[in-house]
Amino acid sequence: MAHQHLHFQDNLDAEETRGKQLRVSIAMLGTLAGGVLLINSGLARFFYEPDGFNTQVFAALGALLLGAPVVIHAFVCLIRGHSHMDELAALGIVAAFATGEYVAAGLIGFFMLLSELVETRTALGARASIESLIKLTPTSANLLEQDGTEREVKVSDLRPGDIIRVRPGDNVAADGEVVNGLSSLNEATITGESLPVDKVPGMQVFAGTNNLTGMLDVRVTKAGQDTTLGKVQSLIIQAEGTKIPIMRIIDRYIKWYVPTILMIALIVLFFTRNISQAITILVISCPCSIILATPTAMVAAISAAARLGVLVKNVADLEIAGKMTALVFDKTGTVTTGRLYVTKLTPAEGVEAADLLAEAAAAEQMSKHPAARALHEVARDANLTLPDTQEFKETPGKGVTALVDRSRIMVGRDTFLQENGIDISGVSNPALHEEQGFSTLYVAKDARCIGWIGLQDKTRPEAQCAVKELVDIGIKRVTMLTGDRSEVANRVAGELGCTDFKANCLPQDKLAIVEQIKADGHTVVVVGDGINDAPALAAGDLGIAMGAAGSDVAINSASIALMNDDLRRIPFLVQVSRKTRRVINQNLAFGVGFIILGISLSKFVPPGAAAFLHFASSLVVVFNSARLFRHGEELDRETHTA
Repeated sequence: MAHQHLHFQDNLDAEETRGKQLRVSIAMLGTLAGGVLLINSGLARFFYEPDGFNTQVFAALGALLLGAPVVIHAFVCLIRGHSHMDELAALGIVAAFATGEYVAAGLIGFFMLLSELVETRTALGARASIESLIKLTPTSANLLEQDGTEREVKVSDLRPGDIIRVRPGDNVAADGEVVNGLSSLNEATITGESLPVDKVPGMQVFAGTNNLTGMLDVRVTKAGQDTTLGKVQSLIIQAEGTKIPIMRIIDRYIKWYVPTILMIALIVLFFTRNISQAITILVISCPCSIILATPTAMVAAISAAARLGVLVKNVADLEIAGKMTALVFDKTGTVTTGRLYVTKLTPAEGVEAADLLAEAAAAEQMSKHPAARALHEVARDANLTLPDTQEFKETPGKGVTALVDRSRIMVGRDTFLQENGIDISGVSNPALHEEQGFSTLYVAKDARCIGWIGLQDKTRPEAQCAVKELVDIGIKRVTMLTGDRSEVANRVAGELGCTDFKANCLPQDKLAIVEQIKADGHTVVVVGDGINDAPALAAGDLGIAMGAAGSDVAINSASIALMNDDLRRIPFLVQVSRKTRRVINQNLAFGVGFIILGISLSKFVPPGAAAFLHFASSLVVVFNSARLFRHGEELDRETHTA
C-alpha cells in the first residue's frame, strides 16, 4: 500500500507541476497579447485621432486582457480569506477602467502580471536545486537475479536486500553496500566534496552519486525517500516552508496595511479630487518588494548552503548561526585527516631503525592499504632502496606476508603475528609510551619480531584554517572536547588554535561544559557526529552534525547537517547567515523607502509609470537576494582544486 501511495503521490506532483506550467504559459500568452494591444493603441493614437474609436478599442481590450487576471485573482483571494496585497492594484485597475483611463489600467495590469511572473519564477527557481537532485536518481536499475542474470526494473520497485549492478557512467539508484567490484564515485551531490572516492567491497554508496570507473554490485539498504538523497530533498523543502522571526512579524502587521493605504488614498482623493493620484498611491503601495524581501534571500542562502553540502532544516537556525559567539566541537572524526603518517619507529634490541623501516616498506610494496602508503612515503623520504618482493599475500584487516631477500617478512597487527606463532614480548609495549592515538604495525622477520611502527592521523589543514577564520570573524571562544588523554588533546588544540580544550570527557561532561558556556552568556553552536554527542548537540543553541552522509542519527539529531567533515563549512555558515540578514534588511529598507517615496511623489507619477516602478522595485529585491546564490563559490573552487 505504501508503494502504491508513493506512485499516487508522484503522479499528483507531476500533474500539479504540469498544471502550474500550463497556467504560467497562459498567463504569459495573455500578458503578451495585452501588451501588443496596448502598443497598437499607442500606434493608433499616433496615426489616427488620439481619442478615436480604434485607439479606445485597442486600449480597452488590452486593459481587459491585462487587468482581468489581477482583479479576478484579488477577488478570489478575498473570498477565500487570503490577502496577497493584489487588492490595492485591483482597485487601481477598476478605478482607472471606470474613469476611461484604459491605457493606465492596461499598464497597471501589465506590470503587475510581470511582477507576478517574476515572483512565480523566483519560487520555481527556489525548487531548482530540488529538481536537479531528483534528476540525479535514475528511473531504472539493473537488478541481479539469483542465477546471475540482469533484469531492468523501476527504481521505485527496489527493496532492501536487492543487488543492483552499477556500470561506469551510471548514477547509483539507491543507498547500499558494495558487495563486488572496485570503482571511484563522485559524491559531490551528497557530501559537497568534488574529489572522487574509491569504493571497495564493504563500503557504503549513496543514491544519486556517479560511478566513474569500474563496475559495482551493490546490495540495497535504502531506497526511495529513505535514501540520503531523499532526506536531502525533504530537508530543503522543509527549510523553504519555515519562517524566521522577522517574517512572522511582517505577517502579523501586514493585515493593517491595506486599510491604511486605502485610507491614505481616500484622503488624497477627497482633498485633491485627483483620481490619477489616488490610483498611483494604490498601485505603488503594493508591498511586493517587502513580501519578497525575506523569502528570496532565505531561498538563495539555503541553495548556496546546499551546494556545499550544508543542509539547513529550519531557516530560523540559519539566523542563529550568524549570532554565534562560541563553538564547541568534538575531536574524534572531525579534525583529523583520515590519512596515516609514520610517527615512531621502535626496533627490537640489535635492530637498526632503518632496517626495520626498509623490511616493512618492502613487504608492503604491493598493498594499497593506507598504512602501506604511509610506509612507502617515509621510505621514499629516507632515500631507501626497496628490494623486490615475492609470494606476497595480504590478509584483509590483519596484515601482509612477503618474501624479501629470501627472508619471510610479516607486517600487521599484534594478533596477526601471534596467530602465526610469533612472540612479540621481546619488544617494548606501545601502551607504555606517552604518545597516544597511534596505530601500531608489528614487523617480524623469519619468525622473530624485530619491532613495531607507530602511525598517527594528523590534524586536517582545513580545520586549522576554519578555526583561524572563526576567530577572525569574531567568534570569541572555540572549545575542543575529547575523550583522549590530555597530551593528545593539548597537541591537537594547539595545532588548531583553539581558545581552550577539555580532555577525558564523557558525554555527560560535554553536556555540562556546553551548559556552563551558555550560562556565561554565549550563543553556543555545538558540532559533533550526532551519535555520542547527541546530549551536547541538543543542549547548544544550535547543533550541527558533521559527516551526516548516510547517517540517519546524524541527520535527525542536529538542526543543521554537514554532509562531510570539512570544518570550513562552519565559518561559511556564519558568514552566509550574517550576509543573509544584511540582504534582508537592505530589501526591507528599500521596499519601505520605495513606498514612502512613491506616496510622497504620487502627484507627479502617472498610474502607468507607478506600475512600472512597482515592477522595477520587485526586480531590485530579487536581484539583490540572488547575490547570495554565489556565496561560498570560492570555497567550492578550493575544493575542486584541492
